[in-house]
Amino acid sequence: MAKKLKLPLDKQAIQDLRAGDRVLLSGTVYTARDAAHQRLYELIQEGKPLPFPIENQVIYYVGPTPAKPGQVIGSAGPTTSSRMDKYTPTLLEMGLKGMIGKGYRSEEVKKAIVEHEAVYFAAVGGAAALISKAIRSVEVIAFHDLGTEAIHKLEVENFPAIVIHDVYGGDFYEEGVRAFQQ
Repeated sequence: MAKKLKLPLDKQAIQDLRAGDRVLLSGTVYTARDAAHQRLYELIQEGKPLPFPIENQVIYYVGPTPAKPGQVIGSAGPTTSSRMDKYTPTLLEMGLKGMIGKGYRSEEVKKAIVEHEAVYFAAVGGAAALISKAIRSVEVIAFHDLGTEAIHKLEVENFPAIVIHDVYGGDFYEEGVRAFQQ
């Protein structure tokens, strides 16, 4: 059974999660891919404000496609998370508490997740059309020139994800490999 979480995340919700937990996320999520992450990082380095309040927020690594008539959003499947790894420790230090993507994270990111009490969720790759049904509204809030890779503010309801890395150092991918090898 999936755990229902309200966003933005609070400390208690994060501490209650364990690698392998299935969750349904509801609330605000911000999107950002490679180019947007680089710009966020540059703003931090320059001491400038970010385009959204990052504390306790969740970033979804996605570049959604344009909506077809009658839809809120087009396809909204996760992108490979490791491409954001060089920026992630800094964003976690700034107060980011959750990330949604697909694939493995670097050892540096996994350590930063534990250190800053955050969580990494995986969304199911290849299920972009299904995922988009959990998105209730979308608004471009920054870096409009990046097109689909601009930062979007999404309101989601029962967005399905799986906890991959928890605050205790749990790693669902490693657990899966160990279980398979037994």
